[in-house]
Amino acid sequence: MESWLFLAAILIVALLAKNQSLIIATAVVLVLKALPISEKVLPVIQAKGINWGVTVISVAILVPIATGQIGFKELISAFKTPAGFIAVGCGVLVAVLSAKGVGLLAASPEMTVALVFGTIMGVVFLKGIAAGPVIAAGITYTILTIFNLVPIH
Repeated sequence: MESWLFLAAILIVALLAKNQSLIIATAVVLVLKALPISEKVLPVIQAKGINWGVTVISVAILVPIATGQIGFKELISAFKTPAGFIAVGCGVLVAVLSAKGVGLLAASPEMTVALVFGTIMGVVFLKGIAAGPVIAAGITYTILTIFNLVPIH
């Protein structure tokens, strides 16, 4: 019963904050939880959902390459600017930090609760996005802003 109340509270907060992603995610989890197969489906989503999400984000990121909007010329150009080097560095940093984070969660599962709560608060109250690769872009943007290197297009 507690999980239903917790999810309902998250849904209410998401609705009040008008956060479509969190509304959809919570509604999907509530519907899945109500299904007779939830005991089989939810653990699979818990175990593989992050990887599926990263895959979907990766596909979206690769689309400009597939459409020809980004090619080798743009890749080489990125390495000619401080912003490009910072972006590559942030990508590496996020990958390393993510690996450390997975290790932390495996060693200390109770951290998941704090991370979920923090993510929900960030998404709802600070208009954040719960996505890993986007973090790298956010860190990059922050560093570029500090050094006044934000590319203007």
